[in-house]
Amino acid sequence: MQRISTNLPNDDMQYHARRREAELLRVQNQIASQSRLHELRTDPAAAAKATRHDSYLTRLNRYSNNIETAQLRHRESEGYMQEAVNVLQRARELALQGAQGTYSRDDTRVMAAEINQLLNHLVETANARGGDGAMIFAGDRTKTLPFRPIEGRIDGFDQPVITQVQYLGSISEGRAEIADGSYIPLNFAGNKVFWAEHQQIYSSVDATSYVVQQDATITVDGVEVQLRTGDNVFSIIGKINDSGAPVRARLDPIQNSLVLEGTSPHQLWIDEGPDGTVLRDLGILNDFGNAPGQNIASSARVFGGSMFDTLITLRDQLVAGDTLDIGGRALGGIDTSLSNLLGRLGQLGSYDERLSLAFERTQSTIPEITRRYSNEVDVDLTEAITRLRMLEYTHRAALGAAARVIQPTLLDFLR
Repeated sequence: MQRISTNLPNDDMQYHARRREAELLRVQNQIASQSRLHELRTDPAAAAKATRHDSYLTRLNRYSNNIETAQLRHRESEGYMQEAVNVLQRARELALQGAQGTYSRDDTRVMAAEINQLLNHLVETANARGGDGAMIFAGDRTKTLPFRPIEGRIDGFDQPVITQVQYLGSISEGRAEIADGSYIPLNFAGNKVFWAEHQQIYSSVDATSYVVQQDATITVDGVEVQLRTGDNVFSIIGKINDSGAPVRARLDPIQNSLVLEGTSPHQLWIDEGPDGTVLRDLGILNDFGNAPGQNIASSARVFGGSMFDTLITLRDQLVAGDTLDIGGRALGGIDTSLSNLLGRLGQLGSYDERLSLAFERTQSTIPEITRRYSNEVDVDLTEAITRLRMLEYTHRAALGAAARVIQPTLLDFLR
């Protein structure tokens, strides 16, 4: 049996009034924010689903932005690569003319002057920047000028001309995520795009009796190769070939020295740790600690150069009037350069197709995930307004009843 005290009706009325006010506030907040989930405890299951949908939707929007950025970068890269193709095609025309042997020495010098201008333009193309100011062909070192021309004087020119071009970028390529766990390159390593031939490095050190003295790590085109104490040259060759790097190692049958050769047109990127001496002992690297690309031992023979080397050789041969080499080595170098560039352009085309498909998939998925998120979060305005009106009506009715039932004055107790 419930005991009725003086304050009990008043307390009960206040308790239920506050509950209705809290429910009124909750519905008002839902209408104002257009969301029915203000706290996880409101609907834990719906909140969990909404969180997953919201996270996925955020990733999809980021993927969409990444795809558009990648497409823009690739269009810029394609334009500069096509420009390089035009330069090489013009150089090939001049090489064919110079190799005929029907032109005078003065004529070939004029051709050499044009080749020199094409060389300058090719260096400018390779050092191109994107719309955001980042270097396109510097790998992931987008703030570094990728190619440094070195000038010198040669016969036939009054002014210094480019005699060598060094690559200062990196072999790592910036990537963008276009789907969960799926990446695509944003920019490219210039020592791959603007390379003409498969580079080869021939050591001059006899390696038949060489043995690794202590555990060491060497890096071949960005791939680490672990060497152990006691490994001989054949073990080193086997580990390099099994590393997955685009480099093949072998033993020169004449000098019994180590030979490294790229499996595709690019500059070999060889390095070893600060405490390692394996490649220095084998005559591949020098002792000066230079950056990869500039650290090849002076005693080693290097074959297979860049497109810049090809144009430099063609220019010098035209100056000398050496028609035999113009029609042989120089023309062959231009053809391999064109083949590499056209292959890179084809790769860009495949990237563009992949990006287009990914963009279509992302754009079609976003509305569906948005709909699912809306189903979990959005408030039904019609239902919320109806409930708000009902709560307002019942709240006013309750307050009116309380005003009539509860006697708050002292005179009521003195009757």
